[in-house]
Amino acid sequence: MTDPSPSDVALELERLRGVVETGFARLDGQLALVVQRGEQVEARLADHEQRLDALERSRWPLPSVTVLVAVFSLSLTAWQLLH
Repeated sequence: MTDPSPSDVALELERLRGVVETGFARLDGQLALVVQRGEQVEARLADHEQRLDALERSRWPLPSVTVLVAVFSLSLTAWQLLH
């Protein structure tokens, strides 16, 4: 087995450096995409939370509707019994 010459080692190290830089660039791009998607999901979640809060504020409470129906039924029954 022969010892590699210093120029061969330098050339191989330069090639390895290029491969590592390319890998890091790809990884950096993928991480940027993940961060961007995460921000989009957070924005959509905030929008859904706002819409849900608006729906909850605008709905009639069920107990109030039940009381109104009961009072109406009671008054209608009383009116029918009196006439």
